[in-house]
Amino acid sequence: MLKKIIAEFIGTSFLLMVIVGSGIMGESLSSDEGLILLFNTIATGAGLIVLIWIFEPFSGAHFNPSVTLLFLMKKQINIIESIYFISAQVTGAITGVILANLMFDLPSIEISEKVRSGTHIYLSELIATFGLLLTISIISVKNYKAIAPSVGLYITAAYWFTSSTSFANPVVSLARSFTNTFTGIYPDNIIYFITMQIIAVPIVFFVSELLLKE
Repeated sequence: MLKKIIAEFIGTSFLLMVIVGSGIMGESLSSDEGLILLFNTIATGAGLIVLIWIFEPFSGAHFNPSVTLLFLMKKQINIIESIYFISAQVTGAITGVILANLMFDLPSIEISEKVRSGTHIYLSELIATFGLLLTISIISVKNYKAIAPSVGLYITAAYWFTSSTSFANPVVSLARSFTNTFTGIYPDNIIYFITMQIIAVPIVFFVSELLLKE
């Protein structure tokens, strides 16, 4: 279990460093939001692929409470494991944001002022998370070796086809409120993001069970 906890902590921490750090770097290189998003997208997609390849043998490379809850519903992990996983993900995500801020000589914690609100954005998070979880659920059964590139490519696409830029992860939503940079999110918006991300879990569970039923 210790290896699983360490893997989830380090993997989630690095995921947030990639997301937040590449956003900060993008802002330092360009004032064009489209270009900044492109830099952020490439780094996040590539980083996800590598992180999943590294940590999948140890913990399954969830890095996401929604993924953990889905596998709990599938009875592939138990309730105790899920608590340990989510705790490691929360602490890892916040640590990752703090380290990203510090690497770019910013205060370790800043409260984001970037508003991401509106029914269309919350719907976007439901759709983004549904797509991510369905990708994981189906690919992990039908073509397991393709899971890392599939997730990385899905997130790369979802950054651009969703109005929320596809957070699709409760701890990412929480942790990104602690950076007042390109990837930040205003704290009042977090609960709506997390709600949509959790709602997606049972929907994907039933859809994937239907699709995978022999």
